[in-house]
Amino acid sequence: MALRTAGSVLVVFLWSVAGVLGQNTVKSVCALKGSSVDMRCPVPSVTQVTEIVWYNTRLNDKPFDLRWDPKFDGRVDYRGTTEKDCILRITDLRQSDIATYHFRYKTNQYSGWKYSYGFTLSLTDLKVERIYDNTLTCSTTCTLTGNPTYIWYKNGQRLDESTSPQYKYSVSSNYDNSYSCAVKGHEDLHSPAVCVQGHNCWRVTYTKRRICVLKGSTVNISCSYTHPTSYIEQGSFWFTQKHPVDVRSYPEYTGRVEYNRNTENHHTMTITHLTEKDSAEYIFRLITTKEGRFSGLPGLMLTVTDILLEMDPTSVSEGERVTLRCRTQCTVGLNPTYIWYKNRQSLTNPVTSYNSLILDPVTSYNSLILDPVSSEDAGNYSCAVEGLERILSPEETLTVRCEYMEC
Repeated sequence: MALRTAGSVLVVFLWSVAGVLGQNTVKSVCALKGSSVDMRCPVPSVTQVTEIVWYNTRLNDKPFDLRWDPKFDGRVDYRGTTEKDCILRITDLRQSDIATYHFRYKTNQYSGWKYSYGFTLSLTDLKVERIYDNTLTCSTTCTLTGNPTYIWYKNGQRLDESTSPQYKYSVSSNYDNSYSCAVKGHEDLHSPAVCVQGHNCWRVTYTKRRICVLKGSTVNISCSYTHPTSYIEQGSFWFTQKHPVDVRSYPEYTGRVEYNRNTENHHTMTITHLTEKDSAEYIFRLITTKEGRFSGLPGLMLTVTDILLEMDPTSVSEGERVTLRCRTQCTVGLNPTYIWYKNRQSLTNPVTSYNSLILDPVTSYNSLILDPVSSEDAGNYSCAVEGLERILSPEETLTVRCEYMEC
C-alpha cells in the first residue's frame, strides 16, 4: 500500500499484486477529526468503468450511494478525473463518519457489480502528553495513516517539525510555557495547549474550534484562558487575521459586537445580525503587565451560511413525484424547525398536507416530498428556519402539466 499526504487531504491508495483487491479486503485508515480523506482504489487498466458507487450502508438490501446520504450532504465527492478513477473524498470528518466504506463499479464488459473494497475509517484528535519527566509526545488514539509530520508550538508560536511525535527539547524548567502540536497540512487542527507545570501558563482554549450558523442569527464565541501568576491581566479582545485589532473597532461590526467576561478566565464575544462577510477566523488576545501579550492561535473558524431550496424536478405531470430540499452549507443547530412557504404563504401543516416531511438535524437537511403531485401544487416555493422567518430561501417555481395543457 502506498500512502502520501497532499495538502490538507489524506490520500489513501489500495493496491495488490494483481492490481485489484478482493471483495473481502479491508484496510484501516486513521485521520484527524475535522480533516479530509481521499480513498482511492485502482481498477484494471483494460477496464472501461461505466458506473461507480461508494457506500457504507444498504437501503432495501441495495448499496446506498454516499452522495445521496443526508449525513454526508455537501461533504462527499467522487473526484475521479477519468472513467478509470474511483476516488472518494470526505471532508470535515466527524465522529459519525467512523465506518467501513466499500467501492463497487460496473464495466462495459459486464453489467453486474464487480469487486467491493473495504476501508475501515477511524478518527482521532491530537493530545499532548508528558511521558517522562521532561519529554512531551503528540499522541493519538489510532496510528495516523501516511507517516505524518508533527509540528510543535510553544505559547502559540511555531517551533519546529519532525516525523517523530515526540518533542525533542527538554521542557522541565519552562514552567510558564504551554505546548501544543499539530500535523503538517492540518495546522488548523491543533491539540489543546497544555501547561508543563501546574495550571498557570500562557494558554487559550476555545469552547469550539468551528462554528456554523445561519445568516441573520446571533452567535456566541467563547474561550477560557490562563496566564502565569506573575502577570496581571489588563485587558483582552478578539480579532481576525485580516484586521489584527479589536473587532469592535471595525466599521462593519459597529453596534453588533458585545464582550462578556462570564466568569474568571472565561470570555465570550457575541455577534448579532450575522452576514456571510462575518465568516472568518476569530482569535482571542490577552494583555497583561510586564508587556505580556498572548494570542490563542489558531483561532476559531466561523462560517455564516445562507438557506437554500432545491427542487427536483421543477416541471412535472400530474401524478408524478417532486422532492423539495431545504438545506444549508453546514449544521445550523440541534433539531432546527423548518417552515415551508408556497406563494409566500406558510404551509401550516406540511406533514398532513403533503406525502412526506423528512428532517435530518445532523446535517440541517429537510425534504418535502409531493407524491402524487396535483395541479393544486403548482406555485412558488421557499423555506426558512423557525425564529428567522424573515430570511427566506430563494424561491423555486413548480410547474404542473395537465393531460393536454399546462395546469
